[in-house]
Amino acid sequence: MIRHRRGALSAVALVLGASAVGVFGLAAPASAHVTVNPKEATQGGYAVVNFRVPTESDTAATTKVEVTMPEDAPVATAAIKPVPGWTAAVEKRKIDPPLEVHGSQVTEAVSKITWTASSGAAVKPGEYQEFPVQMGPLPKVDRMVFRALQHYSDGNVVRWIEPPAANGGEAPEDPAPVLTLAAAPAAGAPSTSAPADPAPDLEAAASTGDDDNSLALGLGIAGLIAGLGGLALGGLAFARARRTSVPPAA
Repeated sequence: MIRHRRGALSAVALVLGASAVGVFGLAAPASAHVTVNPKEATQGGYAVVNFRVPTESDTAATTKVEVTMPEDAPVATAAIKPVPGWTAAVEKRKIDPPLEVHGSQVTEAVSKITWTASSGAAVKPGEYQEFPVQMGPLPKVDRMVFRALQHYSDGNVVRWIEPPAANGGEAPEDPAPVLTLAAAPAAGAPSTSAPADPAPDLEAAASTGDDDNSLALGLGIAGLIAGLGGLALGGLAFARARRTSVPPAA
């Protein structure tokens, strides 16, 4: 009876294990899409955005990445951090109305950034690469949806261009990288950071230090005098005890 139960439990465990492997095996490639890190930034400011590109192919490497900026959320500048073995090209487009950047009118916005791998620098299967970009000022919109094209060494191109589903709908099969933008704190809003310590009063500190030194010196002298007095009293007591203990000569 016990053997039959153990056999049935083992069969159930094997079935559940095979099902889990099948489910996660199908889910793994879908999660290996191009993303941005961090996923949030502040409107009106500058941010360093890392486009994280994993290679989900088992046989080919990633050789080129194209990221197209959203047309409805223009950005005036994009500074590229060099990635060893990769070259980067930034394209711009005319915009109307212009953007106001630090009091100046800017009539061009970044339209696309392309990274291309040199020989031996491609992202191999099972690896990923981050491509950092400092961009801004960030537009005053809720999010920026980038369109990314991932080129493989075997000629395949994966298009990560589908916007996120609305109202909690089903997630797209090839989701585009999304950067969520939060509104900047209002002027005069209370800060959540701890207040800075006030600057120290150097004169008061010096005066306090002198008083402390004087007090320490006085206490030291008093202690020395007390110690000498105790030593003298100890000597007298020792001498008196010695005279008392020594018997008179015959």
